[in-house]
Amino acid sequence: MKRTIGLVALSVATAVALAGCAGGSSSSATGADATIAVGSLYEPQNLSNTGGGGQGVTEALTGNVYEGLYRLTDDGDVEPVLAADSTVSDDGLTYTFTLQDGVTFHSGDPLTSADVKSSIEAVTAEDSQSARKSSFAVVSDIATPDDRTVVVTLSERSISFLYNLSYVWIVNDAAKDLKTSEDGTGPYTLGEWKRGSTLSLERWDDYWGDPAKNAEVVFTYFTDATALSNALVTKQIDIITSVQSPDQLTQFTDNADYTVSDGDSTTKELLAFNDRVAPFDQALVRKAVYSAIDTKKLLSSIWGDYGTLIGSMVPPTDPWYEDLTQVNPYDPELAKQQLAEAGLADGFTFTLDTPSYDPHPAVAEFLQSELAKVGVTVEINTISADEWYSTVFKERDFQATLQEHVNDRDVVWYGNPDFYWGYDNPQVTQWVSEAEQATTTDEQTAKLKLVNEQIAEDAASVWLYLYPQIVVAASDVSGYGVNGLNSQFFVADIVRK
Repeated sequence: MKRTIGLVALSVATAVALAGCAGGSSSSATGADATIAVGSLYEPQNLSNTGGGGQGVTEALTGNVYEGLYRLTDDGDVEPVLAADSTVSDDGLTYTFTLQDGVTFHSGDPLTSADVKSSIEAVTAEDSQSARKSSFAVVSDIATPDDRTVVVTLSERSISFLYNLSYVWIVNDAAKDLKTSEDGTGPYTLGEWKRGSTLSLERWDDYWGDPAKNAEVVFTYFTDATALSNALVTKQIDIITSVQSPDQLTQFTDNADYTVSDGDSTTKELLAFNDRVAPFDQALVRKAVYSAIDTKKLLSSIWGDYGTLIGSMVPPTDPWYEDLTQVNPYDPELAKQQLAEAGLADGFTFTLDTPSYDPHPAVAEFLQSELAKVGVTVEINTISADEWYSTVFKERDFQATLQEHVNDRDVVWYGNPDFYWGYDNPQVTQWVSEAEQATTTDEQTAKLKLVNEQIAEDAASVWLYLYPQIVVAASDVSGYGVNGLNSQFFVADIVRK
């Protein structure tokens, strides 16, 4: 019988701006004995990647506590991890995977094909909140002919199938209570999670691969970007996974005590409409809102000289990127004209559900000011991350919202009418489907460029800007990634000199 492991001890900490300052202090140990303190604004809502754990659970646990058959590297390549070998049939519909030998879960149970099957099925389950759920709708059957072999049959060709598998954590099929405990195969086990403060990862000495180069990693959580930066200055932490306030960078740049890395970001700041509800069911209204916003001024006010303007959902690192920033140009007079054509010459009022953490409140106030100039009244409703997941993402009960979307290659979500923003263009849905069934990357790229262009023309959302990906660390710390694709932050190679 399989055993399940529950390693997390939960405690309640008072939520204050300087969260966790005592629990995540940097140690002076070096090499394999070091404790690395990582500072972040993204605490998990829970510990499940299919149950609304959010960006923070990906950052802390992906590749560290949990592994997949494949993983997306910090450079954007897909490489095998728990898959020792794989073959695909000539028609592209049958994938056969052979698992690595000698892999065990943290509970001591061996990795088997049944665990892979149940892990994929967890992503596609009715109650799954995985953003990649729709990507696995093509899976028609998962067979487990023996403990080391998994055969996945697709209903149609999926050129992104191996890439999508990099999002699937392989979890012990006997594990329970995965929102508060874990049973993965990664180089770390879960230590203690002090809610509102810290989450620790402890090196697992029985790891099947190369052991972690440090003894422990402690993620320390903050609700304020200034407090996060101050913690690095005062040596309470060793590294910041993603700086969220450019005002704080001056103390780190041109300072030999710190290393500042400006990586490639895939995080888009969106004004996402609920395209199901009036007046945002009209493309003309959405375009008017877009053209009323000076995105260049917004980016400068939030990020200074950092960040990038984008005119669609696609960052420059995706193969199908195009510069579409002029499709909906900043032009308040054009915005007024479009509103009049839509029958809203006197403007309208809408509620903007705004996550409470930086930089969303400042972005919301900027949008409120900009849209007032064309007669549109924005009522800001500040909500927690938990409320966003339950009310906006799950229940679709909103008019418009702000959110950062961290994934790369996520333009395909505009081909899913059931996604939270409700954009429904049958032509786009068809192009996304054709792109996924393409036999070459050139065919896929051509179709997704059509998608980019159409969602920009429809102003399906307002793509306000692409975040910079700025990692700041003490100069004696190395071995961390700088791109943070999909909010991953691999910690096993981090060392202190």
